[in-house]
Amino acid sequence: MTEKLYRIDTERRRFVTGLAALPLLAAWPRNGRAQTSAGAVPELRGTRFELSIGANPVNLTGRPAWAKTVNGTLPAPTLRWREGDTVELRVANRLDEDTSLHWHGILLPANMDGVPGLSFHGIRPGESYLYRFQIRQAGTYWYHAHSSLQEAVGVYGAIVIEPRDADAVDADRDHVILLSDWSDEDPHAIVRKLRKQADYYNLHKRTVGDFVRDARRDGLSAAIADRKAWGGMRMSPTDLADVTSLTYTYLVNGAPPAANWTALFERGDKVRLRFINGSAMTFFDVRIPGLKMTVVAADGQPVHPVSVDEFRLGVAETLDVVVEPAEQPYTIFAQAMDRGGYARATLAPRMGLEAPVPPLDPRPILTMADMGHGGMSMSGMDHSGHDMSQMKGMEGGCGANMKMDHGAQAMGGAMIAHPAGETGNPAVDMQTMTPSRALDDPGIGLRGNGRRALTYADMKSAFDDPDGRDPGREIQLHLTGNMERYTWGFDGIPFSKAEPVRLNYGERVRIVLVNDTMMEHPIHLHGMWSDLEDADGGFHVRKHTVSVPPGHVRSYRVTADALGRWAYHCHMLLHMELGMFREVRVDV
Repeated sequence: MTEKLYRIDTERRRFVTGLAALPLLAAWPRNGRAQTSAGAVPELRGTRFELSIGANPVNLTGRPAWAKTVNGTLPAPTLRWREGDTVELRVANRLDEDTSLHWHGILLPANMDGVPGLSFHGIRPGESYLYRFQIRQAGTYWYHAHSSLQEAVGVYGAIVIEPRDADAVDADRDHVILLSDWSDEDPHAIVRKLRKQADYYNLHKRTVGDFVRDARRDGLSAAIADRKAWGGMRMSPTDLADVTSLTYTYLVNGAPPAANWTALFERGDKVRLRFINGSAMTFFDVRIPGLKMTVVAADGQPVHPVSVDEFRLGVAETLDVVVEPAEQPYTIFAQAMDRGGYARATLAPRMGLEAPVPPLDPRPILTMADMGHGGMSMSGMDHSGHDMSQMKGMEGGCGANMKMDHGAQAMGGAMIAHPAGETGNPAVDMQTMTPSRALDDPGIGLRGNGRRALTYADMKSAFDDPDGRDPGREIQLHLTGNMERYTWGFDGIPFSKAEPVRLNYGERVRIVLVNDTMMEHPIHLHGMWSDLEDADGGFHVRKHTVSVPPGHVRSYRVTADALGRWAYHCHMLLHMELGMFREVRVDV
């Protein structure tokens, strides 16, 4: 009942949300005639750009708030470049604090990358900085602030780079679908709440009614063991998102659900939709009921076409799809991974039309298998051969060091070694012992829902390995954290105490990421591509952001072809801010 009442209130809030700000349409047909209407996200084309970062009042929830914006709009103007051109972007700072812009996924010199403390000093109040670089790629990308938490309050926008030659994607119309999350709360206040109570925004905590249901289904002893195990770990199986719709409103191109942002098409059109997850903390599961989507590009790079009903888009990832709508409206539905809320837009033959908005899917429940522990489910598990007491509290009672006994090995999973720095470390509350290396798992909440969900296994680059060399060495990094303390890092070490990851210019190296947390992490390496490997260690798909689910391993190859100091971090903004960040240094 509590959950139903909450959802009713949430829907009421979303109905009034954004009625004072109605960004509607920004479309660019192939013939070059822009079709826009009031409130459209501006588009800037050419090779020289003047951008100004300042503060503006907004009303996205029915209440006034302040956003940090680029050229006075939220989101920032869409930048359209052409492959092979050299662009100049003069960025002026009208804030009373330092700022910056990072061009996400764009190959460029290190001093143009826009990361204060690594690439440059940042842009001080009242000053400007000239970014200048040649465009060496095509596709869908985005840009955002890399200063403090400014990205969370509006400093982000789309980049569309047209290919030098004819576009291989056959489409008549082209729309950017930029997904994001917005809170009227100051993001620093959100951090303070999470540091005091990590599950502050968890709106799906289990109730007595859930216990009664599980006891009837699985038996009383199993239900009690389940609660005891999770309680001993001081974790929640419903904690899929650190920040939820208790504070977030989910946006499409700056428009909340009630604003009904609309993308237009004409009869017979093939429509290219460029999805960008520009949120601070939200994974979105996206579908268009009644339409198949053909995936044609991932992170700006072409892939062999694959037809799906739904896809999960991690923070900072981009995905291009082509659809062929009939002459009727369709809902573009992007629900948060924890199922607490959604972003929504409409694809329609004319303005003013709507299609039904589907209900949110049931909330997902994490299991031990999801966290890489021998495939065991906490709900209704058979405890034979498993010593649950091994899920013991760490020194000082600061969480749970989830180490399983040798029964996990007997289940066929290969135990994995962990860095010594994780042992007895108050910044580490969990270790994945038998992680999955599968690429064909759509993820929690998408399995067996009756829809064809995209997986990493489905995304195969439309080109051969650009660097055919085998990696000369391997670097393994563990994604770590303590949910109760809300601290994050690599190998249990926060950025403030970490040494740089050093690469030799020109080398080919394999990076292996092991997720030792119960959260999914999208990991972004600046300046270089991440060539994801398949199960046999072969080249699979080129990406700039690699998402690692809990209990999983991802391995990819990197060619160190860009000299300088580069950022390497989780793109969950608060995870990065609180320690899951490293410097990668490429030297001769």
